[in-house]
Amino acid sequence: MAFSITHQIGALAGTPISVTEPSTSSGESTASVTASAVRKSPAAGLTCKIQNPEGKETGMLTPPMSPCRSPVLGATRPDLSVACQAYAAEVEAAPVLEHEIRGHVEKINGVPVFVMMPLDSVTMNHTVNRKKAMNASLQALKSAGVEGIMMDVWWGLVERDAPGAYNWGGYNELLEMAKKQGLKVQAVMSFHQCGGNVGDSCTIPLPNWVVEEVNNDPDLAYTDQWGKRNYEYLSLGVDTLPVLKGRTPVQCYADFIRAFRDNFKHLLGDTIVEIQVGMGPAGELRYPSYPEGDGTWSFPGIGAFQCFDKYMLSSLKAYCESEGKPEWGSTGPTDAGHYNNWPEDTPFFRKEGGGWNSTYGEFFLGWYSQMLLDHGERILSSTKAIYENEGVKISVKVSGIHWHYGTRSHAPELTAGYYNTRFRDGYRPIAQMLARHGAIFNFTCIEMHDHEQPQDAQCSPEGLVRQVALATQKAGVPLAGENALPRYDDYAHEQILQASALNIKGNTEGKQMCAFTYLRMNPQLFQADNWRRFVSFVKKMKEGKNTHKCREEVEREAEHFVHVTTPLVQEAAVALMH
Repeated sequence: MAFSITHQIGALAGTPISVTEPSTSSGESTASVTASAVRKSPAAGLTCKIQNPEGKETGMLTPPMSPCRSPVLGATRPDLSVACQAYAAEVEAAPVLEHEIRGHVEKINGVPVFVMMPLDSVTMNHTVNRKKAMNASLQALKSAGVEGIMMDVWWGLVERDAPGAYNWGGYNELLEMAKKQGLKVQAVMSFHQCGGNVGDSCTIPLPNWVVEEVNNDPDLAYTDQWGKRNYEYLSLGVDTLPVLKGRTPVQCYADFIRAFRDNFKHLLGDTIVEIQVGMGPAGELRYPSYPEGDGTWSFPGIGAFQCFDKYMLSSLKAYCESEGKPEWGSTGPTDAGHYNNWPEDTPFFRKEGGGWNSTYGEFFLGWYSQMLLDHGERILSSTKAIYENEGVKISVKVSGIHWHYGTRSHAPELTAGYYNTRFRDGYRPIAQMLARHGAIFNFTCIEMHDHEQPQDAQCSPEGLVRQVALATQKAGVPLAGENALPRYDDYAHEQILQASALNIKGNTEGKQMCAFTYLRMNPQLFQADNWRRFVSFVKKMKEGKNTHKCREEVEREAEHFVHVTTPLVQEAAVALMH
């Protein structure tokens, strides 16, 4: 059977590819990936493991360099626009190869990799943004062995104009594109505003009718002690109050999630495999304690408590009275410094005699963190009921707040709502809450090394990831990961590989992370050197820590993928840049 370049891509990626003739007036390619992934059986007896004197296997700290770097890759022009212009001629002149596919359905022994889509994948006009680039990009991701994609489903787009009026335009088409390429989808129910967080490349406000209600009652927004409002996400103090045209925010979230289920029911469990429920700023379960977008906060400041809107203060007052402490119910801490202070600058967070470790501090922090847990509980309860028996997983994202982690008070975590100190595990209660609903704990900053961070701020992303891994292990909750910032280097990839292996005390069953989501699909990812490293990273993740293959074999296989997919990747890169 004669195979074209598109078929070569699929064959080398372990995925048969069928090409469908274009049927749209736009003339865009509708090449699609179908069928299950396959791969050839590995050579018997090929191992690359070292045994210590006790007979135990020990893994290499860093992968060996492959001895077979492709000379074609080494000569790849950095000017992708020139390469793209030659793409059509290259495909036309490519020799037709005879290729026989043998093997079996691929089983991922390691960690499946998903890739986050651009934030503006769907436009304000309810269409797929840069459709040609999106199609080429999805095909390139599939060819690299990526399991699927993660996409934001924006509340502010879908239900923008009127309560209960849902416009799924753009998402219908994008999900069908993913399905045609054989990619799974993690759909994020994004109930926050886009714009104002690290990496936000566009602005998508909350629905118009929600903004109208907030303008009429600014206390619907989170508020700090100086009266500054944060409009990124509605205050959890109004979760159960009918402040949105007769509905409560939790009801609005549930109705949106239900409408998504009903509209895409035919894709659930097959294409759509996970629903991640947004629960705060940036879609994370936390308070907006470190708003960077407007210059209020900068790294590594401690942030500020967000409990000073009238609804949160009313809840605090009621709680204090019920606990026999009415004198504590009039306000939150006012001696906790400003957004950009450090712990030792403040009476509340300093290590010696700090208010965080006093009777009052423990009382307040217990209430503040429990309000966040209750918020998650309410939304998860409705989400679980809606997706019962639908064949999809439910996940919640938790922020990786690693700065000042080495201090006693862990101030930035406390202001965000995570009651984690040197003397208290703040992540186990979150994991236990997720366990009650069978949800996945999705955590960020997996790619970071301690020594890359400012040591005077006592940052420890590695220590934080270990703590979270232990907390989820004890609670029996699956752990998934994300990189917090874009990284394309082998050093970050290796850190992700190490972290996803969950080599922690007590992990006697050899469990690994259940998934990893890579931030993010963009032109930089498809640059030649970045793409080569990414393809190798995906293969190593899929092989897992118990692989029978050595790193050199995985590197060689990755070289083949990179070489054959080069034209497609160049097309995606150029299309995305324009």
